[in-house]
Amino acid sequence: MKSCPFCALDAVREVWGNDQVSAIRDAFPVSEGHTLIITRRHIETYFEATDAEKAGIWRAVEAVKADLDSASSPDGYNVGFNAGRAAGQTVMHLHVHVIPRWDGDVVDPRGGIRGAVPHKMKY
Repeated sequence: MKSCPFCALDAVREVWGNDQVSAIRDAFPVSEGHTLIITRRHIETYFEATDAEKAGIWRAVEAVKADLDSASSPDGYNVGFNAGRAAGQTVMHLHVHVIPRWDGDVVDPRGGIRGAVPHKMKY
């Protein structure tokens, strides 16, 4: 698709890939090393992916994590995706975020991705 920024990616940005996905560093990273796993086929959400694409995504997550562990030894990770506009998806092409985290990078990391709905974060 011409209007999809992920369909028009330059192969030079790829840090890892397989037949189903390409991994690139996020252009607007949450932390150093923030990486996106993007399906090669244009689909909007994880729930449209084939079993092979889903397997390719999780192989990529493992490979990217191993690379980031070796390069910068993060203390943890947030890994996930937004599915649909109501969930905050802004680029309507399936992509999974791999976000390295370090102790002390935020004052209180408890609740993790629950912070997407701040008043539901603490429980």
